[in-house]
Parts: sequence; C-alpha cells; structure tokens
Amino acid sequence: MEIVTVCSILLCRMWSRRRLMPFLLALLHPVPALTADITLEQAWVQAEQANPALRAAQANLVAVQGELADASAPLWNNPQLGAEWSKGILPQTGAPDQINRGQMAWLAQTFEIAGQQGKRRGAAEQSLAATQEAIAEARRRLRAEVESRFVHVLGLQLRIQMEERTLNLVREAAAAVGKRVAAGEDSRLDGNLAQVEAERAQNQVSLLREQLVQARAELAVLLQWPADSFPNVDGPIDLPPASYGLEDLLISTANRPLLRAFDHREKSARSRLDLERAKVYPDVTLSLGAGNGTPDNAGLKVTTFSVSLPLPLFRRNHAGIGRAMADLTQAQVQKQAAQRDTRAQVIALWERFAQLRARVRALEESVLPALEENQRLSAVSFRAGEIGLLQLLLVNRQTLDGQLDLLDARIALRLTQVEMEAAAGWQPEPR
Repeated sequence: MEIVTVCSILLCRMWSRRRLMPFLLALLHPVPALTADITLEQAWVQAEQANPALRAAQANLVAVQGELADASAPLWNNPQLGAEWSKGILPQTGAPDQINRGQMAWLAQTFEIAGQQGKRRGAAEQSLAATQEAIAEARRRLRAEVESRFVHVLGLQLRIQMEERTLNLVREAAAAVGKRVAAGEDSRLDGNLAQVEAERAQNQVSLLREQLVQARAELAVLLQWPADSFPNVDGPIDLPPASYGLEDLLISTANRPLLRAFDHREKSARSRLDLERAKVYPDVTLSLGAGNGTPDNAGLKVTTFSVSLPLPLFRRNHAGIGRAMADLTQAQVQKQAAQRDTRAQVIALWERFAQLRARVRALEESVLPALEENQRLSAVSFRAGEIGLLQLLLVNRQTLDGQLDLLDARIALRLTQVEMEAAAGWQPEPR
C-alpha cells in the first residue's frame, strides 16, 4: 500500500510525458553499480579462483596424474585370458563315428625384463612434478600481473586526486580574479587566463577518469569480475623497504618454480630416453593353460605352459630413441636458456630498482618540500596582491608536476620490485 502511494505522488508530480518516460525506464532497468572496493589480497584470491589461464594450467594436472597412476601399476601389460573349444569326429570301423569335444582355458602375461617399469614410473613422477611447478609459476605470474594492474589503477586514482586539488586551487584563483576584474583591479586578460586554466585542469581530470575506467576494465578482465561492475582498488602505493640484496635474489632464482619445472622436465626426458632404450630388449610372455579332452583323446586332462620371446632382429626402436634424445636435448637447451635469462633479468631489474629508489628519495627529500613551500608562499602573496595570476599558476603547475614526478617514480619503483621478485622467485612479505 505504501509503494502504491509513493508511486502515485511521483506520477502526479510528473506533469509531462517527457519526464515520465525516463522514470519508468529507470524502474524497469536499474543502473548497475560501476565500482566495488577491493584490496590487493582480495584481488589475488579472486584471480586464483576465476582466471582462465590459471584454471587451464591446473586442468593439465589430471592428465599427468592419470599417467602416473598407469605407470605405478604392478605390471605395464595387462594379463590375457583365453578359452578354446574343440570338436572332433573319430571314424569307427563297423560302428557309428565317435564325436569328441574338448575345452581349454589359458592365462598369459607379458613381462618387461629390462627395468622399463621403474623408468616409466620415474618419467611420470618427474612429469607430474614439472606440471605442479608450472602451475606454481603460472600462479606467481598471475599474482604479479594482478599487482601490476592493481598499482596502475591505484596510480590513476592518486593522479586524479592530485589533479582535483590543483583544480580546486585554480578555481579559487579564478574566482578571486573574477572579483578583481569586476572591481576593476585586474584586466579581462587575467580573468580569461584564469578561466582557461580552470577549463584545462578540468579537462585533465576528465581525461584521467577515462583512463581510469579503461584500467579498471582491464583489471576486471584479469579477475573475471562481474560484467556489470568495475573494481575500485584500495591500498598503499609504496611497499615496505626491501630486506634483501642482489645476492639474495640470485640465490633465490634457483628456487623459482619455472626453473624447477625445467629441471623436472629434463629428468623426465632422461627417464623416457632410458625407457626407449630399454624397449629394445624383448618382452617375455608366459602362458599357462588347462583343459580336458581333445578330438582324438576323449577325457584326457591337459596342462600347458609356454614361453614366447620376440627376436629383436629388424625393428630396434630407433625412432623412439631418436625422439626421446631430441626431447632431452630440447629440455636441456630450454633449462640453460631459462637459467641464463632469469639471472640476467634479475640483475637488470636490480639496477633499475636501485636507480628508482635513489630518485624517489631525492624527490621526497629535496625537490617536493621546496615546491610545496613555494606553493604556500605564492598563495599568500597572491591574496596580498604581491604577485599576479601568471606567477601563481606557474608555481601551482610546478608543484603539481613535481608531485606527479614523485608519484610516477613511486609507481615505477613498485612495479619494478614486483617484476624483480617474480623473476627471482622471491617470496615477498605479506602486504
């Protein structure tokens, strides 16, 4: 009843069809929420649960687990069970022919004699370990990418806040100049300059907001966020000071999941090569059978035992050995290249990290305090009429540029640290 009353009041107040239609459309199609706050830890959890690339990598685990289950069986070859029935007619002189029937059942098992079972099991175990390390590496890469996009969104949010503060200062200055122009104390040129500067500042804020929407959309894709909303990030832009040095990172590089995966793949390829070489030796098939009756010996009890051994004269598994040798060589080359590239990447990122850290420190300790003091003094001087609008705008712009330089350096430092820790396989402190 209350809902009907409220709707009646609203409809009565809408005196035209032009105003009524948007209201009805809003009732039928509610506008979805465009933002939702999320922390970095929540973004990691969401990505690990929903990211398609990580889920695809995890799906490979089932295949190698099945391979290991087959390789861990007591025997690689399944036993064979067979049966045989026979019927014979034995002619009789001066009497009807005698019909004899016989039955035979047998069980055969093929045995590998060159240790193929252990080699096959070792290859499957190493393949499973490599797949698990590959999943761990995919998870680390995903976390690093999520953090990078998270920092990008966070940086844009901070830039917008800085630009809005500058916009407010410009608007205050424009209002003051407008009053002076109206009083005849300043020229119309100063009023126009103030107005133009305010519009430029507003345009910059609008441009950053457009970039922020795109950055949030990209983060939403990575997180598989609901399609009707974008994540709004929340967290610090700076990380705690690094507690490690270059040597620590290089030592940690050996434990990176990517390199461990290459190591397991090399061992798996070596086991498969040993397996292919062992296949040159023939498998022995043992067969045991029992039955009664033969076409010419009615009621005879029969027990048979047979051994079969193929002669490796013509086909000696050269193709399988060649493929296994090629796989082993490729695994070794990939491992060596990954070790070299990872070490070089860590060293290069460390140099960049050190330079960025020094630049951030210089901006924080010397440049930015001087600019902020200039901005404070210029605001006082402008209100006292000691300086004009152009000098005020110049100081405000210099201060904003200095703040943006510091923000850009802090963002670059954060992104470099994230990339460096991911490349070195370093386990970061909880953030």
